[in-house]
Amino acid sequence: MIKEKLQGLAIINALLALLGIILIAFSVDFGTSKADSWLASRGGADTAYYHLIVESYINNFLVSGGILLGFGLISSTLVYYKIYSSKG
Repeated sequence: MIKEKLQGLAIINALLALLGIILIAFSVDFGTSKADSWLASRGGADTAYYHLIVESYINNFLVSGGILLGFGLISSTLVYYKIYSSKG
């Protein structure tokens, strides 16, 4: 029973790591899209201010992706270690 729960947890952690990779890989697209929607809702902005908002959104996605990737990889490693150490 515990092994099945650990395998489920390993899958969730792998999905978190995959989500982190996706957020990192597409951070520019996601950040630009969020900044465009911000600009549309505001109705306009100075170019320098818009550039600052774009960079901020991109950095937000990079940091979020890095946190998810790190947490997913570390947790997956610990879960796989626990699964294989309980076999012996």
